[in-house]
Amino acid sequence: MEIKKLVIGIGGASGVHLGLKFIEYIPDSIELFVVISEGAKAVALNEMGEDIKYALDRIQYKRHFRIYNEDELDSSVSSGSFGVNAMAIVPTSMNLLAKIANGLCDDLISRCASIMLKEKRTLLLAPREMPLSPIALEQMSRLSSFGVIVAPPIVGYYAKPSDLESMECFFVGKWLDALKIPNNLYKRWKHHIEGE
Repeated sequence: MEIKKLVIGIGGASGVHLGLKFIEYIPDSIELFVVISEGAKAVALNEMGEDIKYALDRIQYKRHFRIYNEDELDSSVSSGSFGVNAMAIVPTSMNLLAKIANGLCDDLISRCASIMLKEKRTLLLAPREMPLSPIALEQMSRLSSFGVIVAPPIVGYYAKPSDLESMECFFVGKWLDALKIPNNLYKRWKHHIEGE
């Protein structure tokens, strides 16, 4: 199914800038809604040295999207009838992962995720943690059995990333692939036959 409406949740894990980078590559043809967690705001200040809303304002010069805070539970995206096709949470904190796996929806990100599950729509999670605890692994397995795409930012060395920028483009490209959004952000695997 072609994605027409997409929610991107930015969780409070390390790597908040990956969520911002992901937003930049969403095509203009997709109506985009961004939900910021309180944790993401704190991480952005710590890792990026700036208010996340300033970073989002810069991206909005390139493409339009609506921004929500996690406490805006009465927003349009919190209803299944609004017709969001897919959701990606980049990055996904372990706390947020646990909420979604156990049906808790006390903030807008977890509420939107619960809608994706009940409506059987596409949900992608990008957990950012290492090493993974047995509890987190069990929850990821459970979510995967529900049809959730669990896609942590793990490097594919076949893409031969030369720097941090190309490595992050690989992550974003793989997430876009998982959502069936065409992109050319990384060098894809090509098997070389001997003698070529």
